[in-house]
Order: sequence, then structure tokens, then C-alpha cells
Amino acid sequence: MSTVAPDRETPSAPAGEPSSLAVARTRRRLTMEGAAERASLTPEAVEVLEESRLYRFSSLREAVAATILYSAALGISQREAQGLAGLPTRDRLLESSAPARLVALGAFVAAIALLVWFVVVPRFGEETSVEPVAAEPEILLPAPELPAPLPEHSDIDVDVLNGTTAELAARRVADTVSELSYGVGRIENATRTDYPETRVFYTPGSSAIAERLAFDLGVGILELPSGDEPLRLIVIVGAEGPLD
Repeated sequence: MSTVAPDRETPSAPAGEPSSLAVARTRRRLTMEGAAERASLTPEAVEVLEESRLYRFSSLREAVAATILYSAALGISQREAQGLAGLPTRDRLLESSAPARLVALGAFVAAIALLVWFVVVPRFGEETSVEPVAAEPEILLPAPELPAPLPEHSDIDVDVLNGTTAELAARRVADTVSELSYGVGRIENATRTDYPETRVFYTPGSSAIAERLAFDLGVGILELPSGDEPLRLIVIVGAEGPLD
């Protein structure tokens, strides 16, 4: 059975103007309780249908289903349903053959649907409202932190040390460093002459500028164990380096 929600203070059909379903029931001389039992509905549900207070059903689908059940239980014909819905009626079709009965059955279902559409749905729409769905708040992600810009080449001092026995090896590498717009500091021999490869040495925290210089020279890098001059790099020229 269909259930209805507790009533609220909303105007129903005007007094003295019975609904289409109420007219159909009284034509059959049925009490509201008798019609409810025939339709397997509660008397309260029948009263709600006849008074067009469809907002008391839990959903529009349940209201439409109850209306169709009630109309079928009352045996409303196609012609009567069209008349109750305020639609023009046509002469009754002959139903002597099976196809004709199928056509009549289809027309009856269509008429019931029209009755629901023109009588039930407008009433239901008048008494209900749809709450707007709140838009989901936009999620703003924090802007990524950009790395600090690297200092200009000219702000970086590069000491070039010769770690080989080749003469002027440090001078030639220093000239290349200068051509790359880096500042050149000391140019002298290293304490050893057996460095196998040229490397860029940097103090802790200066890896970014060391990587840039090493890339420009095409050599590797190594971190020094200590130091507090972030803008000073040391290039030790080895047997294999940018001048090979």
C-alpha cells in the first residue's frame, strides 16, 4: 500500500469542487473505504488522491502509481478518462476482435496517463519545490614554490688549479671559463699533479651553480667537505678535461 506523509498547511482543492477521481467513484456508488479496499490502498491515500494533495506522497513516482491503481480499480474506461481529463472524446470503438481489444487497451492506458498528467502532476508540482543543489566549492591548490634564481655568471668567482704536469693547462681552462662570462679568481698549480679528470668542486649549498658550470665545461662535480663561500667554485684540471 502507498503511504502518505503527515499533512502540512497547504491549500487543497477548493471546497465544493470534487476532483475527477472523486466524481468517478461517486458515479459507481462506492464509499471511500470500499474504493480503497478495491484498489489495495489505504482510505487516507484515497482521500489524498481525491483531494489532489499529492505532495503528501513520498515521491512523484508513488503518487502516479497510486493514481493508476485507483483508476484501474474504479474501472475507468478510455472514454471516461478522456472526459475526466477535459479532453475531447470519440465514439466508442468496436471491440469484437482481439486486435481491436488490444487497441482499446492501449488507448485506455494512454488515457490514464493523460489523466495523471493533466490532473495529478500539475497538483503535485504546485505543492512541491526543488531545493537548489549547492555547487561544490572550488579547491585552490597552493602555488608551487619556485626555486631561487641563480646568480649571474659574473657574480661567481672560479679558481682554476692545474692538477697535471702539462704547462699552462690551468691558464687555458681559465680562458674558457672567462669566455663563459664567469669571474676568474686564482690561477695556479694544485698541490698534486695526478688528477685523472677535470672536476668542479663546490662548497655545501652551492650545487646549483656548480652543476651549471660543470655543464658548460662538460665535466663532473664534487662537493667539498667544508667551506662558507657560496659564490666561489674551484676547477681542478685533470688529465682528461674540456681541452682534450
